[in-house]
Amino acid sequence: MQSFPGRCHCGNVALVYETAVAPAETEVRACACGFCRRHGALAVSDPEGRLRITVADPKRLIRYRFALGTADFLICADCGVYAAAVVAEESAAWALVNVNLLDARAAFTSPPLVMDYDREDEAARIRRRKAKWTPLAA
Repeated sequence: MQSFPGRCHCGNVALVYETAVAPAETEVRACACGFCRRHGALAVSDPEGRLRITVADPKRLIRYRFALGTADFLICADCGVYAAAVVAEESAAWALVNVNLLDARAAFTSPPLVMDYDREDEAARIRRRKAKWTPLAA
């Protein structure tokens, strides 16, 4: 496993993305939704990897939900950076990372695949996220 640390601009939200997939071979996704387009987000995930997210001051973290409301989009309230999205179910959680937070973001060189999830219903969206997103470490 390789570890890729990252953080928001002010450092309140920090994360470590762990994966065995080389950055140049990692699928980078550009979601076509308005939120992701407006943030310039590029998403990466690895269902065989692991993600740790730490928040220095939870009062300075925004958990934003929109559309079907099936995931929390984590945004630093101080610097406004969108860090990750998290879906949780009972005692498990999965997430994807905005590659722009990673210190080694330039190593993720695959051309972004534009993704459109508008046709998914709630159940399909949750199934896809659980299958494709990275398990969130406690």
